[in-house]
Amino acid sequence: MPDKTWKRVERVVAKKMGGTRNSLSGSNSKITSGDVVHDLFYIEVKHRKKIPFYVEFKDAKIKAKQEGKIPMVILHEKFSKNYIVMMDLDNLSALKNIINRIIVGE
Repeated sequence: MPDKTWKRVERVVAKKMGGTRNSLSGSNSKITSGDVVHDLFYIEVKHRKKIPFYVEFKDAKIKAKQEGKIPMVILHEKFSKNYIVMMDLDNLSALKNIINRIIVGE
C-alpha cells in the first residue's frame, strides 16, 4: 500500500536533514514529539495544499536567482520577539552540511 503524501514528505525532509522519520510522532513517541528524529533539530513537517507567505517566497526565489543568491524570507509578527526563517530545504541541508564539515574540521 503506497504511503500517504504527508508521510513521503516527512521521509524526504528527514533524509535531506540527516535524520529519520518518526513513525510515532506526537505524544506517542518516546524519542521526540517531532516528525523527524534528529540530534540537533526539532523538526515539525507541515504539508498543506496552500501555505501562507509562499507567494512571497516564490517572488524572493526569482529575485535571488537573478542576483545569484540564496533566497530567504524572514517572517515577523507584530509585537513578537520571534523571527521565523523561510528557506528552501535543499539550501538548508547544504548549509547544515557545511556547518558539520566546519565543526568536524574537514
